[in-house]
Amino acid sequence: MAEVRYYGTGRRKEAVARVRLVPGSGQIIINSRPLEQYFGQKTLELAVRQPLAVTNTVGRFDVLARVEGGGISGQAGAVQLGIARALVAADGGLRPVLRQRGFLTRDPRMKERRKYGLKKARKAPQFSKR
Repeated sequence: MAEVRYYGTGRRKEAVARVRLVPGSGQIIINSRPLEQYFGQKTLELAVRQPLAVTNTVGRFDVLARVEGGGISGQAGAVQLGIARALVAADGGLRPVLRQRGFLTRDPRMKERRKYGLKKARKAPQFSKR
């Protein structure tokens, strides 16, 4: 019999996370490395674990995630959203709890594109009178 899996995709800034929830002991593996080894910062680890903690599913699922793009903060946000979406796929009754805490809302803030004639998105070149 096939193993039950739940999938969720999370995005934040330039980071994209493909998250797979498998019934298990509660391990979190990101890019073939344990969560603590991958992020290293307690705040980011806490952010990744929050959807599981809020829904009381900490020991029920193993989290397997592939993350690419962006920095570590964006990647942590992407994994958080991916876990939340996968939890909703696993149990639709968790949706109101996750929605109330804001875990199902995709953060729309992105880096603004560079404009011609400027050094960055808004930074103008130094003014010179002559």
